[in-house]
Amino acid sequence: MELATIQVIKEVCNVANSDNLDVVSVLGWKVVTKRNDFKPGDLCVYIGLDSILPEKPEFEFMRDRHFRVRNIKLRGQLSQGIVFPISCLPSETPLIVGGDVTEILNITKYEKVIPAQLSGDTAGGFPLYIPKTDEERLQNCVEVLSELKGIECYASIKVDGTSATFSNYNDENVICSRQWAKKDNESTVYSIIYRKYNISDIFSEIKNTAIQGEIAGPGIQKNPLQLKSHELFVFNGYDIINGRYYDFQQLLNFCKKFNLQMVEIDSVFNMNHSLEDLLEMAKGVYKSGRTREGIVIRPTKEMISNVMKGRLSFKVINNNYKE
Repeated sequence: MELATIQVIKEVCNVANSDNLDVVSVLGWKVVTKRNDFKPGDLCVYIGLDSILPEKPEFEFMRDRHFRVRNIKLRGQLSQGIVFPISCLPSETPLIVGGDVTEILNITKYEKVIPAQLSGDTAGGFPLYIPKTDEERLQNCVEVLSELKGIECYASIKVDGTSATFSNYNDENVICSRQWAKKDNESTVYSIIYRKYNISDIFSEIKNTAIQGEIAGPGIQKNPLQLKSHELFVFNGYDIINGRYYDFQQLLNFCKKFNLQMVEIDSVFNMNHSLEDLLEMAKGVYKSGRTREGIVIRPTKEMISNVMKGRLSFKVINNNYKE
């Protein structure tokens, strides 16, 4: 995943009520910097949210945040990510806009942790025949809105839990977390869900299929939905043989047929929205009354994006959400 990339400073403005801070625009993000550190057109290194910086002297200022890049407010201005001058890179680094420098800077992705007694033991790597469930943030690919203009889309409510994938391929059923295949142990949350929703029975009827969703409930991410037991919220069905995700209506029909709970749908609409419109749409609360994490937006008919170089699907995180 591209956590740190070479980008261009689009705009620089002073932070209100501050004599020494600017806010710069990079991609679709606003980032607070020291006054006059950057000017429009400068190359920079943008490090995105939920990145973990290495424990090096130049990043010591991040120690009290455990080296994790998160949303912060400075003098009332929201800052989303960090920008560094291009000089932070080794001199031999090719200076290509959009170039991925994650490995060069030894930056890793923050992964939400669930208790060991719920997560269980790893059985191996994530299957290569199924895409993982990471969603790109809209601010990293704002141009995708032009591809979607006038197209029917749906926004589903993003559940703050732990991602799970269940698959059947060549008559083998596999249980996975976001990153790993898991051993089938009845005490783990993945196996609990596998049995609760009779997923092996589903795979006895529909072969070479993957079901992906978010597990939420007690002990997982402070349980913002305030659930009394662990539940699965399905957001993907995947045809492994044809390498194709289910369309919106196919997914609805699939969940209904097999008594699976689909993620809650916020709205279905024709896309004529700006980044600001979608950030406003992402706000809101879960049925529990807790602030929701955001939304995921997809066309109702699956599409491939030239901008995203793959499936057209992205998340819009609620700027008011705090873990």
